[in-house]
Amino acid sequence: MSGVTSTPDPSSARLPERAAVVDLEAIRHNVRVVRTVAEPARVMAVVKADAYGHGAVPVARAALEAGAAWLGVAHISEALTLRAAGIEAPTLAWLHTADSNFSAAVGAGVDLGCSGWELSRIVDAAREQQRPARVHLKIDTGLGRNGVTPDRWEQVLDEATEYQDAGLLRVVGVFSHLAVADEPDRPETDVQLEVFRDAVALAEDAGCDLEVRHIANSPAIFSRPDTHFDLVRAGISIYGLSPFPDQSAHDLGLRPAMTLRTLVSQSKRVPAGQGVSYGLTYRTPGESALGLIPLGYADGIPRTSNGGPVRIAGTTYRVVGRVAMDQMVVDLGPDADVEAIAGSEAVLFGTGDDGGPTADDWARAANTINYEIVTRISQRVPRIHVDSRPAPLTESAEHAVATRAGGVA
Repeated sequence: MSGVTSTPDPSSARLPERAAVVDLEAIRHNVRVVRTVAEPARVMAVVKADAYGHGAVPVARAALEAGAAWLGVAHISEALTLRAAGIEAPTLAWLHTADSNFSAAVGAGVDLGCSGWELSRIVDAAREQQRPARVHLKIDTGLGRNGVTPDRWEQVLDEATEYQDAGLLRVVGVFSHLAVADEPDRPETDVQLEVFRDAVALAEDAGCDLEVRHIANSPAIFSRPDTHFDLVRAGISIYGLSPFPDQSAHDLGLRPAMTLRTLVSQSKRVPAGQGVSYGLTYRTPGESALGLIPLGYADGIPRTSNGGPVRIAGTTYRVVGRVAMDQMVVDLGPDADVEAIAGSEAVLFGTGDDGGPTADDWARAANTINYEIVTRISQRVPRIHVDSRPAPLTESAEHAVATRAGGVA
């Protein structure tokens, strides 16, 4: 029968309407996995873009607790946010403009990536702060983004070491970034490594006392141990997502940290041929039930998603019709209990442990990558940080466990 509708049970109001739930123990677990793979190299936890949408400050703290030695961000402002939260771990910021606040970075003890053009501005900041800046020179080994081109490398080294001799900066690192490490068989990585090694050797010959040399990103950490050097930069992997198209997080021993969930806003029965969402690109093939999911592209769900999965009460349904700004619709089928489904939890992606959808599933639906799925979740969706790590036993609890086990106090 069409026309029957149900609204949520008021008792479900105790649940958040929508949330990205981030398990900090999953972050710790993933950092431990990366540490094991990368040893003896140390790990930089990359927490740029608000920790890939997971929340920079809590994620940074969890990563450091699990043994990460460094933090990495793109912008100086991101590094300053960490410092303002009391996080004093070695932190590198590497993407700047002429208006970047180099003085604040130097004053806060933030290491600065440098592509050459920033040297004079960094030196001005060092003079203002009356302390030497810590610089990582970046060599463009083939990615074609920021970094010093190989033909200018020695010129930049000469300039940097002059400033170093004057006590205005220290070149403490040389780094680069790989272009195709997620495709391990491609030869370009070998070419980039050769350019990188040459650049490191020239820097050392020029008098740079390097603390770290780093080029490995998440895919290189798992597929190219020859890229590890002193330090690896772990981004997507610490969030429990795979950087490879043909390997899952489970294959790599990683745990997805974010679960995106909401509540079914409404469910209703509709007749055959019911159009759904803007453009009416979908019509029900027969009498059915529709579920309204209150998340849309303003919340970061790609509008281009085609049949994205949503898990409700143990069943995975597909989004039908176009994703709108605030909402989208799933076809629940003709046998759905609309009264039971209204107000139920709807999970767009999570760990996948129960057979439910993952960020990879949404990436395929939107013809993109899992990085984009998690980083684009907007600030309209609250982040809720949980910790699945068991709490340590108190002294009295330890005594009770020992007693039950037949031990002695």
